[in-house]
Amino acid sequence: MEWLFFALFALTALVGSVGVVLSKNAVHSALFLLLNFVAIALLYILLQAQFLAMAQILVYAGAIVVLFIFVVMLIGNDTIDDFVARERPILRWISLLLVVVFVAGVVYVSWVLPNQQIKGVPGYGSVESIGHILFTRYLLPFELASVILLAAMIGAIILAAKTKPPVGRPED
Repeated sequence: MEWLFFALFALTALVGSVGVVLSKNAVHSALFLLLNFVAIALLYILLQAQFLAMAQILVYAGAIVVLFIFVVMLIGNDTIDDFVARERPILRWISLLLVVVFVAGVVYVSWVLPNQQIKGVPGYGSVESIGHILFTRYLLPFELASVILLAAMIGAIILAAKTKPPVGRPED
């Protein structure tokens, strides 16, 4: 049954990624990207990596895709044509080279890696194992990152606040 879910989620991720590349509408492309991120998060759940799945949903699907959609809405939603390919023909050769590298990677992962013994770490990616490492070995960097993010948030609030001149009492 696990292979059936894997095939379903992998196919969904593949459809989402093809939709991102082939969609001429930028909003549709962002929504296909959201579908891809959710499918990958479901693949993480199949691998028993719940923390990575939730991080995928929160960071990528929640924040990055929303940012993309906001940017598209602010700058306009024009359709994409072959402008880049017409203006720079070298990009076609670069993209062809990238496709060859990608296919070589897929062949390597599909046929060479399954013949090797790869041992995983039990509990890798679970909330418990990541929480244990974060709050024991990496406690100081974790807390420093939270202080830096708090300072950045306060700085952004101060910079974004509109300063108004003090209002004096009108003289009678």
